[in-house]
Amino acid sequence: MALVIMSTGVANADDSQWGVGLKAGTLGLGLEARWSGLPYIDFRLGGNAYTLEDNGSRHANVHYDADLDLETYYLTANFNFPLSPFRLTVGAMSNGNEFNMVDAEPGDFNIGGNFYTASEVGTLRSRTSFENMSPYVGLGFDFELFGKAGLNFDVGVLMQGDPVVELNATGGSLNGDMGFAASLEAERQELEDDMSDYKAYPVVSLAFVYNF
Repeated sequence: MALVIMSTGVANADDSQWGVGLKAGTLGLGLEARWSGLPYIDFRLGGNAYTLEDNGSRHANVHYDADLDLETYYLTANFNFPLSPFRLTVGAMSNGNEFNMVDAEPGDFNIGGNFYTASEVGTLRSRTSFENMSPYVGLGFDFELFGKAGLNFDVGVLMQGDPVVELNATGGSLNGDMGFAASLEAERQELEDDMSDYKAYPVVSLAFVYNF
């Protein structure tokens, strides 16, 4: 993910060492700053944020109204190929991405393979988080006009690590029941297995960039 400058791949003495970018992609909307004071290498610092809503989707055995809360801050090193607009990007992100979900089950709940009524369960809530620091690797393409404005395109993978899933039921008649607690833990483990699909998060972004 990265944006901001480097363009035609051939730097000249008049090129600015500083640039900024506005971007949008699978990590949300973002801002980025770039310093390119070394031959064929630049460094980029930025952040992304956005909230995606997904209502009524099924995860494990339950339908949920879900929010994917995206929040990342990053530092990358970008290795630009000589005489080319292409680059290799490696870096690390402070990862605050989370899934926050509240049940939207229209009927009885299947929790851990056992069925419960809505009055027995109450409200089911889940939160999924990932490792606080996550490595990133990707490829990018930087195109500029007259060394000033341009577009950057990035594709890569954010290695978020194993998900940490919390699952809680509140307000139901079985709150505190040992058998229900065991079913809830089994459901939590199944949900954690589902969320492992996001260990490697695909990153695609497009940015408008400007050099000072």
